[in-house]
Amino acid sequence: MTGGRGRAFERPAEDPDRPRLFFAAPLPDDVREAIRPVRDAVQGAVGDGHARIRWVRIESLHLTLRFIGPTALDRAEALGRVADGVAATVAPFEVLIAGSGAFPAYGRPRTLWLGIERGADGLARLAAGLADGLADGLARGPAGDDGARDDGIRDDRPFSAHLTLARTDGLHLAAEAARALGEAAAGREWSFVADRIVLYRSHLGSGPAWYEPIHESRLAG
Repeated sequence: MTGGRGRAFERPAEDPDRPRLFFAAPLPDDVREAIRPVRDAVQGAVGDGHARIRWVRIESLHLTLRFIGPTALDRAEALGRVADGVAATVAPFEVLIAGSGAFPAYGRPRTLWLGIERGADGLARLAAGLADGLADGLARGPAGDDGARDDGIRDDRPFSAHLTLARTDGLHLAAEAARALGEAAAGREWSFVADRIVLYRSHLGSGPAWYEPIHESRLAG
């Protein structure tokens, strides 16, 4: 890579019969739009056409609760029942988005994110309930198929509530983008009421991925 350009990102091929699924708490449209100026400021600071940062679409911003991975669509109904069961036990709660950061570190970031100042416990409760429900109800697929291996429903990584804005792994300007995000987000905050769990299907292509909601569970605890 030269002249500040990042390497080209090659997205893995998508199997239409086994799309990537995940659970998330979506952001309201007004909150997404209020975050747009922060994204735009970072783009302006690093020259987005050269940085090749992979931004999450503004209209797709969400708080991931549980990544499932490539999964046969005939499992979606069972996944929806898991989410319904969790949602029935948790009441809607406020989420306050504030602060920013990068995984794994500012020096060589792979992911740029905004932080969760309030509501992280509620999000963690949803995530834990989904993890338990998946382990109890979908650990094995039909005919002895190991769903943990096949469908990726086992995930032992600890949950960390955050709002992913962009992915920057392998990019020369990633650290500069992380610093620009810190400056753009300083002193700003956004709040909303988390009131549902959505099961999403990822659609991959040459541009930014987009996410199709395929099941919605309203919080009613």
